[in-house]
Amino acid sequence: MATTAQGIYKDRGSKFLAFAEPIKDEEEAKTRIAWYKKKYHDARHVCYAYRLGPNLWRTKDDGEPHGTAGAPILRSIDARGLDNILVVVVRYFGGTLLGTGGLMVAYREASKDALENFVKELKS
Repeated sequence: MATTAQGIYKDRGSKFLAFAEPIKDEEEAKTRIAWYKKKYHDARHVCYAYRLGPNLWRTKDDGEPHGTAGAPILRSIDARGLDNILVVVVRYFGGTLLGTGGLMVAYREASKDALENFVKELKS
């Protein structure tokens, strides 16, 4: 399976586009993250988390307040027990600050939507 599942979350004008896809290693994760940054160069933030085995994971808040983007994305991955997976969430800022709590909810919900679609694809 080499498909990318998508999710979305909207709050007060901001749009969070989420993408979940399988990865083999860190090199592939870095290549895919660079691709998303290039494709969505007009977005305010391109945040991500990935997990490769029990002891290898990375997160990036990409300018959002520390811990408000990457960590909620990683928790969404771990809540589903997934491995060898990358989740990228692209944020288009809508003009209204969401606060740290609002950001954590937004990144969690966007990644959750993409991961639910990812798991559905695995089962089909």
